Amino acid sequence: MFQKIKEWLHSKSIDFREVHHEPTKTSEESAKARGEDLSTGGKALVLKVDDFFGLFIFSAAKKLDSSAVKKYFNAKKLRFATREELMELTGLVPGSVPPFGKPMLDLELFVDKSIENNEKIAFNAGSLTGSIIMSTKDYLQIANPKTFNFSKE
Repeated sequence: MFQKIKEWLHSKSIDFREVHHEPTKTSEESAKARGEDLSTGGKALVLKVDDFFGLFIFSAAKKLDSSAVKKYFNAKKLRFATREELMELTGLVPGSVPPFGKPMLDLELFVDKSIENNEKIAFNAGSLTGSIIMSTKDYLQIANPKTFNFSKE
């Protein structure tokens, strides 16, 4: 996945920086390994909203506002994908999911407005040991997500 993302970004003439680091399990560990502020990190969660799975990206310095997601979709149920569901949907382990839907992952992509607050976004790119840092403007253009507010302090 890491190589696939790099090739895709190169094919779109997108500038980015790659960082290789020790395996990280949390957003805090990832930010430290990258030498970036926590708020720059794009936290990626695969959530099951009623009967569909979506990919939700928000600033790693924030928390998921479950009620905002349920309200946006007029949903009754919301939960995290299980480790098994995540593997089936993405072929990836928790903590390695990149912030891209199609063509990288076959999931609808939703990005929280907190991502727009930073000049750049940093994320694990299909790997617990490989990160990409790129401009937020380029990210939003290439990712083409639906955006709404679903994070809180």
